[in-house]
Amino acid sequence: MALFVQMDTIVALSVESTRSFLFGYAFYYPLVMAWMWMIGGVWYYMRWENQHHLGPDTPPPTAEQPPASILIPCFNEEQNVRDTMHYALASAYPDFEVIAVNDGSRDGTAAILDELAQSNPRLRVVHLTSNQGKAIALRAGAIAAQHEFLICIDGDALLHPNAVAWMMTHLASGKRVGAVTGNPRILNRSSLLAKLQVGEFSSIIGLMKRAQRVYGRIFTVSGVIVGFRRTALHRIGYWSEEMITEDIDISWRLQMDYWDIRYEPDALCYIYMPETFHGLWKQRLRWAQGGIEVLLKHGRDLLIWRRRRFWAVALEYIASVAWAYIMFLIILLYLVGLVVPLPPRWHVDTLLPQWNGVVLGITTLIQFGISLMIDRRYEPKKRFFRNYFWIIWYPLAFWLLIMLTTVVAVPKTLLKKRGRRARWVSPDRGLRATKNNPS
Repeated sequence: MALFVQMDTIVALSVESTRSFLFGYAFYYPLVMAWMWMIGGVWYYMRWENQHHLGPDTPPPTAEQPPASILIPCFNEEQNVRDTMHYALASAYPDFEVIAVNDGSRDGTAAILDELAQSNPRLRVVHLTSNQGKAIALRAGAIAAQHEFLICIDGDALLHPNAVAWMMTHLASGKRVGAVTGNPRILNRSSLLAKLQVGEFSSIIGLMKRAQRVYGRIFTVSGVIVGFRRTALHRIGYWSEEMITEDIDISWRLQMDYWDIRYEPDALCYIYMPETFHGLWKQRLRWAQGGIEVLLKHGRDLLIWRRRRFWAVALEYIASVAWAYIMFLIILLYLVGLVVPLPPRWHVDTLLPQWNGVVLGITTLIQFGISLMIDRRYEPKKRFFRNYFWIIWYPLAFWLLIMLTTVVAVPKTLLKKRGRRARWVSPDRGLRATKNNPS
């Protein structure tokens, strides 16, 4: 009898310990990561970003300005391709070429590119007879390029005139610099979703890249604006045609081959983002699936001791996946408890913020404030407080979105057929009644 009592006590303690761990993890993971990002971001700003005091319009003078090739893969970009080519060809860099790769577009993209090439000697067009996917299109552009340094942007992105110069300051600074990622800025800001994403790119994505750069490794370059050294790409076999997010995959492979990846916030590129829930869901699910894919593909390769500097990035991502599932379980327990009586140890009283939620909320506001202050040089001054107002609503919407897409992405990736080429999917680029201009 005493044995059964002892077993019941052990089980009760085990259940209580599990509950404490789950709820503690759900609270402390975002709290700890927020402070790590803030400390790393501030250090990056003080150590590098604030040293030159120049801003994106004035790149630092450099003795070497080697030629560069701007690669622009295009698939059904009839609406945007003229603007994209205009801004790319207007780059304030002494020696560059622009290579547009038409990846079997079914609209008027091919005709527009041929028309533009006739009047712009810097522009060359490569036509693929059928849609092969972004990875193949980029590889075709790299093969056609004449130069060692490749600046890659999306077919709807608008390149800042000095972005190439800023990126080349890194690529030409050392032979071990394999890539440099730029700073995407959102153009369409008319809807609530767009306003939230403006703040997200400043306070979450930009701050994370700054912190990751300080801590040694970057999880991913921004595929919309990134520069590469061709030698580094050749060593690792260029872009993988099977990965749904080629930018995450190539970032991991470059760094596991001991190439350095830099982040340059002054290298600006203006982009359009989804403004519908459906479009945003598809985009974030693809991002989440891409992270799971590279973890499954390269996880075993990270066990090598020489790659230990990349462990922190991989562990951070694994921790974020664990957080998503724990939060999903807590929400599920709360919803089930509304219908079915649960044991007291598993009953979740409310999802509304308690004292720990208040602490996390205050930390989040501090993080948003710091990141927007750092990022204010890339935004019109009058928009600072406007962005801060909208970003405080970010946790309510986007944390839930990130959690759900991660939960869905894991089984979707595990069940994905191997060896299938990743094809283009036309994204939601916002509700644009009129043209936006980055200037």
